[in-house]
Amino acid sequence: MIRCRRLARTYDNAYPALKGVDFKIAPGEFVAIMGPSGCGKSTLLNLLGLLDRPTSGDYFLNDQDVSRLADRERTRKRREHIGFVFQAFNLLPRLSALENVCLPMTYAGVPASQRLARAQELLSRVGLGPKFRHTPVELSGGERQRVGIARALANRPSLLLADEPTGNLDSTSSGEIVSLFKDLNQDGMTVILVTHDPSISAAAERILRLKDGELAP
Repeated sequence: MIRCRRLARTYDNAYPALKGVDFKIAPGEFVAIMGPSGCGKSTLLNLLGLLDRPTSGDYFLNDQDVSRLADRERTRKRREHIGFVFQAFNLLPRLSALENVCLPMTYAGVPASQRLARAQELLSRVGLGPKFRHTPVELSGGERQRVGIARALANRPSLLLADEPTGNLDSTSSGEIVSLFKDLNQDGMTVILVTHDPSISAAAERILRLKDGELAP
């Protein structure tokens, strides 16, 4: 599904955040990206999610070189193929759980009746069936992240990217979120998550370790 060849990212201050990494990720894999702060984990995830462009190197997603796509095509690829889960949840505070999950489908042009049914289905799947109408402030941290996961799945992506998804959660909620990722992976979803926590990365099938912008052996 993913093939990166000498993928590198240098910022305007000439800081090489990523120094040319090579790896492959097969469809249906569960991969964790680990390493100390500043090692390039989030940079790599942003490149994989088409939120940023590499300075050099190649990134193939589903056998297509996506590293040099025009902005409009990159946006379409993100919307159709990639779901994002964030440490800070990034939910709109005035919208209900249902409305937050509907939002990506609204941007994708899904008819209202279909996106409502899909959002209800996803919230039930992540265990929030009774709380469709709750706003984020009425939910616990773990529940907010479940909404975030449901939102990430709204447009039926084949790839799920998670950046420190348990960073703001207690150990119980973290375990529940990791179990949810494992269930999604067992259903065929390709999952890539960034984490500092060895207990979280232990759920993955494989770990990519970064150090100073390079993959550690």
